[in-house]
Amino acid sequence: MTLTVNHLKKTFRDTTAVDIDSYSINEGEIVGIVGNNGAGKTTLFRLVLDLLKADVGNAMIQNIITSESEDWKQFTGAFIDESFLIDFLTPDEFFSFISKIHGISEQDCRCRLNRFDHIMNGEIIHVNKLIRNLSAGNKQKVGIIGSMLHNPHLLILDEPFNFLDPSSQLSMKKILYDYSHDTGATIIISSHNLQHTFDLCTRITLLEHGQIIKDVRNDEANLYKEIENYFVCES
Repeated sequence: MTLTVNHLKKTFRDTTAVDIDSYSINEGEIVGIVGNNGAGKTTLFRLVLDLLKADVGNAMIQNIITSESEDWKQFTGAFIDESFLIDFLTPDEFFSFISKIHGISEQDCRCRLNRFDHIMNGEIIHVNKLIRNLSAGNKQKVGIIGSMLHNPHLLILDEPFNFLDPSSQLSMKKILYDYSHDTGATIIISSHNLQHTFDLCTRITLLEHGQIIKDVRNDEANLYKEIENYFVCES
């Protein structure tokens, strides 16, 4: 599943949040978008997902302009923050709701949830607890699991390792890698965790003040050190 950004620009008063002339992500890539707070990572995701209106330009998923059609939603999954959850439902009810939207049977829903057993740790499903009463880490897990339940061809996750304990971070990294490897899905993440990003992603994009200043495959010698040094100099 491909993603293309064309002449995309978004400003908030005097601040340019995103200013990207051209950017393409190819089918099957796992792309890590990195940058300091305010670099434009979340704004870029919100523009791509038609949650914000661009001042100029557009984003296309599989040649569908996301601001002009909703067809791309059938094969796209995303979790940005808690606003993507329905917090007065239990996780079981939330997953059931998502399944009904995508025409997934109750039996298939249960089967798909099984692949997340080792990250749920018996704390999410069948506990009769509202999402709003879950820990921040478990809310994060519910959101990401929900975004993957319909087996999307494109998965967009903002800070997927946030709020997770070390064991859960490692499990999440494996889940995302295995999902891309087994299905050929395209995955795009933003993260402040450089080590997990480099371990998982096949391509790294560095944003600064809404612009792409580096975009390379994650096979360059000394790339990790170069990116790490960038953040040291910026601090």
